[in-house]
Amino acid sequence: MSFQNPVFIPGPTNIPESLRKACDMPTIDHRSPLFGQILHPARQGVRKILKSETAEVFIFPSTGTGGWETALTNTLSAGDSVLAARNGMFSHRWIDMCNRHGLNVKVVETAWGDGLPADKYAKILSADKDHKIKAVLATHNETATGVKSDIAAVRKALDAVGHPALLFVDGVSSIASMDFRMDEWGVDVAVTGSQKGFMLTAGLAIVGFSSRAMEATRSASLPRTFFDVHDMSKGYQVNAYPYTPAVGLLNGLNESCKMLLEEGLENVFARHYRIAEGVRAAVRAWGLELCATSPSVYSDTVSAIRTPEGFDATEIVTHAASKYGVAFGVGLGEVAGKVFRIGHLGSLTDVMTLSGIATAEMCMADLGLNIELGSGVAAAQDFYRGNTVVAQQDAA
Repeated sequence: MSFQNPVFIPGPTNIPESLRKACDMPTIDHRSPLFGQILHPARQGVRKILKSETAEVFIFPSTGTGGWETALTNTLSAGDSVLAARNGMFSHRWIDMCNRHGLNVKVVETAWGDGLPADKYAKILSADKDHKIKAVLATHNETATGVKSDIAAVRKALDAVGHPALLFVDGVSSIASMDFRMDEWGVDVAVTGSQKGFMLTAGLAIVGFSSRAMEATRSASLPRTFFDVHDMSKGYQVNAYPYTPAVGLLNGLNESCKMLLEEGLENVFARHYRIAEGVRAAVRAWGLELCATSPSVYSDTVSAIRTPEGFDATEIVTHAASKYGVAFGVGLGEVAGKVFRIGHLGSLTDVMTLSGIATAEMCMADLGLNIELGSGVAAAQDFYRGNTVVAQQDAA
């Protein structure tokens, strides 16, 4: 693997030099007003990126998985029922976590490649007259399959029958890269991490709690210590954590939020859409298909590309790493060996993306697939040339 090449995995993503420098800082007293000058602006920046006016933002030294656990353990009790669809590896893992915590999970099995079945959610919620379901889980962007789901439709399903269940959304590979509207969509807990759209290393679980979710914490009885939001909130009041925080990463997060907000969220989303469309143009030119089953569910942060029947897609990933020093993502779970993934999120430009498309072409040609060199690159070039945008700038 070459450190001079950008990575094309769907996280961790490429780190702008300015953010790397922001994380590389001297030791400070993490129980001082100086730390508060890092912590509180970072929380406010995250709140803006979530498009929320009122969310309580908590930042734990963890990853997105820790964010899932924060959502569950602070709001639910053993034996509570939750509703979830399994349509990829990460929704599967969140369901597994629920089971390990003694929750009763109503699972809607969904094809890997489809979005969340809001219509099925609606029927189940309508039949739940006693409101036994306490939370609905929704993966906004399923990283394993390159599928985005309509969170507004899930909220509509809840509201249509007046169901009081909380709405928990995994936005790990969407928030800060794709449009996310916490308040408008009625999201009660939003979960993300530092290593994708925020363009940092892994190490921070970032969660936003609505007022309804905060109210639920008062009666929730699942065991929690490290991820207790009340302990964290008390710490924030005195510019501190209940334990030692990742100060450098928090400083990086503060700078990341500034960078994203300076670019403008709508510009960030447009940039991701445009780059993704170039990748999708390349896939069509190769004569291949995405795992995502329709344009309405295409992800703007990762494309899972199906290879011909009988071909092990993982070979593309291993060949790219060994021969060209470039990282792509392997298929996971049910689509392992059937897809390879091109991550196109975070600190990425059209020109960087073209290098990834070219590398994928070389790998497929090397491995005997019927791919014409230059076909995908040319298709992406045609799209990018016709869809101009101000070049991304690193504030380094």
